Amino acid sequence: MQITQRQRVFDGHFKVDKLTVKQANGKEVPREQFAPGHAVAALVFDTTKQQYVLTKQFRVGAEQELPEIAAGMIDQAESPETAVHREIHEELGYEIDELTRIVQMWPSPGTSAETITVYYAEVSRQTGTGGGLADEDEHLEMLTFSQEELLAQVFQDAKTMLAVQWVQLHKLGA
Repeated sequence: MQITQRQRVFDGHFKVDKLTVKQANGKEVPREQFAPGHAVAALVFDTTKQQYVLTKQFRVGAEQELPEIAAGMIDQAESPETAVHREIHEELGYEIDELTRIVQMWPSPGTSAETITVYYAEVSRQTGTGGGLADEDEHLEMLTFSQEELLAQVFQDAKTMLAVQWVQLHKLGA
């Protein structure tokens, strides 16, 4: 399969492209692609307090508030590592001591061009208040969980479930 044509049909907060895809048999078919950009996310563990720090915020797609790991978009010409440091500070107020890359994934490759690079971050210094950026209309609540509480929590967000499972396998030996 080959993309033979691409047209931006919506250019707002997110982007949508109309593609023409040429199949192996020569037939060309139209497809829409959600093109939000690329993101980072991190499960944050405060080594001093021995607690996991997550966020809770309203998500338009889910139409409800969801507990989830800190996350945000990678700015143009910014590395994923720089972006995750920025996002953790903006959302939770922490500086990262140690950062481990878990995976770069396509959360919904059937319709979206977005990738998310997921990390595990150990922190010990909270130098800001967190809560998100007012000029980006972010309204975040910080949540803390002990290890037992984190593992008992039922998450609906895929990147959060993946990060928690990674911790179970790689940090807790479960």
